[in-house]
Amino acid sequence: MEPRRYERYTPKEEIMVSLRLPPEQQNWTFTGHMVDLGQSGLSLFNFLLFVAVLVGFAALAYAGLDDAVSAYEKGDYARAYGEFKALAEQGNAGAQCRLGTQYAKGQGVPKDYVQALKWYRRAAEQGHAEAQYYLGVMFDTGEGVPQDYGEAIKWYRKAAEQGLAVAQSNLGAMYGLGQGVPQDYVQALKWFNLAASQGYPEAQKGMDLIGNGMTPAQIAEAKRLAKEWKPKSRD
Repeated sequence: MEPRRYERYTPKEEIMVSLRLPPEQQNWTFTGHMVDLGQSGLSLFNFLLFVAVLVGFAALAYAGLDDAVSAYEKGDYARAYGEFKALAEQGNAGAQCRLGTQYAKGQGVPKDYVQALKWYRRAAEQGHAEAQYYLGVMFDTGEGVPQDYGEAIKWYRKAAEQGLAVAQSNLGAMYGLGQGVPQDYVQALKWFNLAASQGYPEAQKGMDLIGNGMTPAQIAEAKRLAKEWKPKSRD
């Protein structure tokens, strides 16, 4: 997938933030239901058989997503779309996110931002960090939706709190520019620092720009906050 780019501006100078697609993540959530064997009347054997069937479905879903990703990477967008769509309709967050991207880019299907937003949101609401990030990008840039920095902050933050470096970097830029949040260089440097620690290059540029206008005490506070930060589970 190609990187997206757009420009941001600090009060002091221009900074180009490159929105690279985050690394592929196979984020799977297996959600079952607690079963009271006494009330359900299920024998232990039948219950274990039920669990085995569900695990089998999960394994098939893994294989299906792998096949769809392979087709996408080979440029067979029509096949990838069909496979992602089938998995997405079953509630697979990874497939929902990929489907959103195909709609956003018009790959194998006519470009449709309404559908892109729909599928990104479904995945994001399951806690899928990449989908949360893409929602942030759409609201940040006004791509296919009315520009809304508050919504951009909301989704960038959810992804950033899970440790997604590109979202952390964008959240840092939002704090540095005061877009959707009060301008706060300490928070900006904290998030840039976290993203840079994962090797995200644009975050280092942000650190340099923001750091030039900060006091030693502010820099020390930002570093302390970054050091104490812990990733959160899916939200």
